Amino acid sequence: MPLPTVPKSKGDKARATQPRALVLPPHGAGEAFVPQNEAERSAVHEQLDRILSHPLFAQSKRYPGLLRFVVEQTLGGNAEHLKERLIGIEVFGRAPDYDANADPVVRVTAGEIRKRLAQYYYDPEHVDELRIELPTGAYLPQFVWPAESSPAAVGTDRAAAATGLQLSAKTSPDTPEKLPAHHPVRVGHHHYSGTTAHLVVTVLMVVAALAAGLIAGYWFHSPRPQAPVDHTVEDFWQPLTTGTSTVTICLGEPARDTSDDNDWSKPIPHTVASDPLYVHLHLSGLFALADVITLTRIEVPLLAQHKPFRVSAASEASFGELREGPVVLIGAFDNLWAMRLTRDLRFGFDSSNGTALIVDRKSRTRTTWATDWDQPYEKLSRDYAIVARFRDPITGQPVILVSGISEEGTEAAGELISNARDLKQLLQNAPPNWRSMNMEAVVETQVIDGHSGPPSVRAVEFWP
Repeated sequence: MPLPTVPKSKGDKARATQPRALVLPPHGAGEAFVPQNEAERSAVHEQLDRILSHPLFAQSKRYPGLLRFVVEQTLGGNAEHLKERLIGIEVFGRAPDYDANADPVVRVTAGEIRKRLAQYYYDPEHVDELRIELPTGAYLPQFVWPAESSPAAVGTDRAAAATGLQLSAKTSPDTPEKLPAHHPVRVGHHHYSGTTAHLVVTVLMVVAALAAGLIAGYWFHSPRPQAPVDHTVEDFWQPLTTGTSTVTICLGEPARDTSDDNDWSKPIPHTVASDPLYVHLHLSGLFALADVITLTRIEVPLLAQHKPFRVSAASEASFGELREGPVVLIGAFDNLWAMRLTRDLRFGFDSSNGTALIVDRKSRTRTTWATDWDQPYEKLSRDYAIVARFRDPITGQPVILVSGISEEGTEAAGELISNARDLKQLLQNAPPNWRSMNMEAVVETQVIDGHSGPPSVRAVEFWP
């Protein structure tokens, strides 16, 4: 059933800067409301444009696409059509009969949007703005007036900003006044004033700096025992860092819509990927934040060994590219290669009725580790991931897998294989020849306020 098209006004881009008086709805500030008139709908459109122009969304294609679609469909009176399958078809170009469990692109994208909206409104600059929220368990957005200030005042402030007026900031009563030049300053048991005080303080600072320099010089130049170098991380990555082949790093499906004809998603050549700053700035708006954070961790052992690598979206990497050299796979349900290459491993991913699972295929009781996809991210208490290092029989290349059910799991997995202390958890019962063996582990992390805690290994297997 096709969704009715909501025409996009030519003035969409101008709404964010065009002064417009906001109208207080009958529900009052701090309560969700359904726009009933053109003024309220325009206020929502203005706020949507503000959000989508923010760096959390501006460099992305996927997240703005879904958020704009559900907001405009709701404003157009088509809220009843906002179901997962139809969004997948209309926003992401999926086939009408696509398997939503095997391809949870809508759920994954909606989860990332919720996190980015939370980050946006956490900024004090945005607390007085109309809120657009995407509650968990559904794709129907909610609109809420700010609770701390009246919409009329917000409209006045925005109109002033749009016309270039500078609003005067009141001095905080807690702001200390600048001390006059003659104000006495105490140093030890003595009191000084004016220029004398500044001179005394300056002399004391110079003396302290010289003393610190002498102490530091003695410390760094005096002979002392050297701590042994820990090669645990280097040994773990050794199958990928040896040889001259370029490592292909595949992240989950990029944040783009299928109508984009630009070449922005082309894999970055390894000559450019060796510049981490460029990679991080370029990718932060294209992929899930957790995937980029994980990338910053796992690239360290590659750069330390001067190993060339290229970064690509999993959906853009061909089977031929994966056969050219070692592969690192980041993410799970939004990374098609991660899902394919774990099908024959002991631990693998599955989903059922809104719950994502890691299953133990060799367990008689079918042991599982589960995360509820519909759980609000701020209430998520734990997440799970798979870490694996193996030679894939299909591509013939060594593969390292860093894949969480949710983003917190992916971050924890990336931390585990880039930190010697955490990696030793995985290796504490490893065979003596583990360096030449395949390995796979299930990792658990406690989640607090949407942030992953230290990784903990729950199950592990080694094989020749």
